[in-house]
Amino acid sequence: MQVEDITRLIEAGVPDSVVEVEGDGTHFTAIIVSDVFAGKNMVQQHQVVYKALGDKMGTDIHALSIQTYTPEQWKKKSPFRVISAT
Repeated sequence: MQVEDITRLIEAGVPDSVVEVEGDGTHFTAIIVSDVFAGKNMVQQHQVVYKALGDKMGTDIHALSIQTYTPEQWKKKSPFRVISAT
């Protein structure tokens, strides 16, 4: 699985998201920023991402480290870093 494929799946499954994915083909890290995470706890936020990836988790994607943020949280965490979809 390629970084671009994972990025597209997350963008398609997480409304109005900005996604940055890095990885080596089986192990990946993802930063996802979206308003959809507002009011959800971390487990619920990650469930949104896992749902977007569907059956790719555990098969094509061996390991995925997920960091989820609302736009407001992202601005506070990284005020000078802008991530953009590929």
